[in-house]
Amino acid sequence: MQLESAGWDDAWAEAFAGYQDTGLLPGRVFTYNRHVYSLYTEAGEVTAEVAGSLLYRADDSELPVVGDWIAFRQHSPGDLAIIHEVLPRRTRFSRKAAGGAFAEQVIAANIDTLFVVCGLDHDYNLRRLERYLVASAESGASTVIVLNKCDLCHDVEGRVAEVSSIAPEAPVVSVSALSPDSTSALLRYLDKGRTAALIGSSGAGKSTIVNQLLGGGFQETQPTREGDSRGRHTTTQRELFLLPHGGLILDNPGIRELQLWSDPSSLQSAFPEIDALAASCAFRDCSHHADRGCAVQEALAHGELSQERWHSYFKLQRELRHVALQFDDNARRNAKQRIKKLCKEVKRNQKRY
Repeated sequence: MQLESAGWDDAWAEAFAGYQDTGLLPGRVFTYNRHVYSLYTEAGEVTAEVAGSLLYRADDSELPVVGDWIAFRQHSPGDLAIIHEVLPRRTRFSRKAAGGAFAEQVIAANIDTLFVVCGLDHDYNLRRLERYLVASAESGASTVIVLNKCDLCHDVEGRVAEVSSIAPEAPVVSVSALSPDSTSALLRYLDKGRTAALIGSSGAGKSTIVNQLLGGGFQETQPTREGDSRGRHTTTQRELFLLPHGGLILDNPGIRELQLWSDPSSLQSAFPEIDALAASCAFRDCSHHADRGCAVQEALAHGELSQERWHSYFKLQRELRHVALQFDDNARRNAKQRIKKLCKEVKRNQKRY
């Protein structure tokens, strides 16, 4: 196969140039399961594992994931290939790893477009969409919101308008994954060599959309539960597919809980109207609660900003600040100093009375 069909271009060739004289070859990860990788290469599909030296020196977030371009060595055709390097990523969609450990989990790399899929059934949730928009803004990829199951919705235009109101900069496309004519609307974002990834809840219809784009039943699918439209995690691993017309699509297992791993500035892209209002406040350090001259509170009082939207923004802001504190030693020190100062103030006031 030609690497160009997997997204290879002049920029990737330049990034790989330093490895050309070392006997390493370029490839792209299209599946990963139990420490075994499958690669698209110039010679076809190759099975690989990571070199011990890379495992030793790299953090978990720096190890290969689906979508990564890598440098590998294979002594003979048919041999197990060894991945020695991961080329610098252009984009990365990440979340906080599950469990108590504070670590980044990279879900997909080098994605040009993120299709955020939401079902127009019980899966429909504006607040969850806002969370995905924050994570998408951090990834560096462009965002397209896909409202699936429009055949089950009696007011598709109304839902599109609601979603557009919280994501004015992202295209919103309504589709029925059961109709190939409907899902073909997504092909405009999948030019030759470009990569898109589907993210969303289990049962949103991601695998069914992939099947329609591929033109056949490549991905196993199951109906959602009637009571709550929840899926059954039909997709159990991430996989990158080559589309017939030349683009690539990455299917993901449903995400039950998306814990953010983002910079607080990502909120500006996901909540542009609140960011604009904050710039009009009378004071630069306005907390947007009881401060005099607060443009945000004025917008809330006049109904120009919904309470639900503001509460979602405030909740996500607190979550992102907590994330920032965890890996920013200076921020942690400053927070401790503020707490100590507040405690001293409390003790001083107690002595007065």
